Amino acid sequence: QVQLVESGGGLVQPGGSLRLSCAASGIIFGINSMSWYRQAPEKQRELVARIINGGTTNYADSVKGRFTISRENAKNTVYLQMNSLKPEDTAVYYCHCFETGVPYWGKGVLVTVSS
Repeated sequence: QVQLVESGGGLVQPGGSLRLSCAASGIIFGINSMSWYRQAPEKQRELVARIINGGTTNYADSVKGRFTISRENAKNTVYLQMNSLKPEDTAVYYCHCFETGVPYWGKGVLVTVSS
């Protein structure tokens, strides 16, 4: 019922910035929260950031002060602004949401931080 499509991944040097986007489409009655997860090679998938309709946000300790999550509700789109990127941020980043209680995942985009 819902498709999540991420964009904005790529290669960036340490200290650089990227902005990820995730657009939701399909049959949408209400998405209360949207999140970004990431998974590095041979590592567990972890929650990076989450935002709810009221604007409340949560961040992993490793990205606080560097990443910012935001929503454009009219476009059913969530963004992740990533600044001061570090090599340890290298991972596949996944968009996630619950639509009327049903979980949906994007296919993921690769972010590589390397010089």
